[in-house]
Amino acid sequence: MRKYTKLEHILIVGVISASLLLVQLVIGLYYVYHQQKKRKENQGKIEKFSQDFRSLEHSRYSFADIKRITNDFKDKLGQGGYGTVFKGRLSIDVLVDVKILNVFKGNGEEFVNEVGSMGRIHHVNIARLVGFCADGHNRALVYEYLPKESLNFIFAAKGKTHVLGWDKLQEITLGIAEGIEYLHQGYEQRILHFDIKPHNILLDQNFNPKISDFGLAKLCSKEQSAVSMTTARRAMGYIALEVLSRNFGNASYKSDVYSFGMLLLEMVGGRKKNIDVTVENMSQVYFPELAYNHLDNGGDRTKN
Repeated sequence: MRKYTKLEHILIVGVISASLLLVQLVIGLYYVYHQQKKRKENQGKIEKFSQDFRSLEHSRYSFADIKRITNDFKDKLGQGGYGTVFKGRLSIDVLVDVKILNVFKGNGEEFVNEVGSMGRIHHVNIARLVGFCADGHNRALVYEYLPKESLNFIFAAKGKTHVLGWDKLQEITLGIAEGIEYLHQGYEQRILHFDIKPHNILLDQNFNPKISDFGLAKLCSKEQSAVSMTTARRAMGYIALEVLSRNFGNASYKSDVYSFGMLLLEMVGGRKKNIDVTVENMSQVYFPELAYNHLDNGGDRTKN
């Protein structure tokens, strides 16, 4: 077998290396092209939606407007997987919450869902949408200002919701229930929220609850018994199993009722979290597991 000379060996290694680099370059260029095409398609969806949305009584802001309203994003109120919320001011007397959505999160569907859903509904227990921004790749949602943060903030700061008093807890609970009932029955189409949790229950100055964050919402007819689910961002502990997997059944308005039930248990029980199945600290517990173990051990259903 003929041995390669040193020069031939260098040439072979060079050709192989160049070929690998070329393949990587082609893959990289295709990825960039695909991402740019996807962004253009998503922006097209949003622009088309914005044109259709003009008939509704909400303002569309430029990103320059958003920067002015938030004083260059000076007062940050919170941050999550969806983006960041800032305090803003439309005028001397009118404050707002401005949610800046992450540029590379989602495909535009959550933005369209939230603006489309909240732009159609008006209820005392649902956060009011003031306007939105769809300026290039910049997306933002402008809501009424709610100074008391969310139920999640109260859980984290106080540990137990009992500090509000049982009368106020009952008022908050009834308000959330009325908001969900309106979503399911009060509009010409049924609006399924699919993300009821403490973080998405905002409170005004009088601790009146307002359901917010409609990024996962779906609209369907009131006669439709089930809907398909594709989006993955959901809060474990509050979500119904059929929303996570079709193996457990079909997602429907009952999924919101389940989430409300988990939220109610957390409010009444004063638990900090309803997420971890294996947690040992009783201030943090997964309620379905707790109930199952209690009944499996012969516990009284009316206790605990």
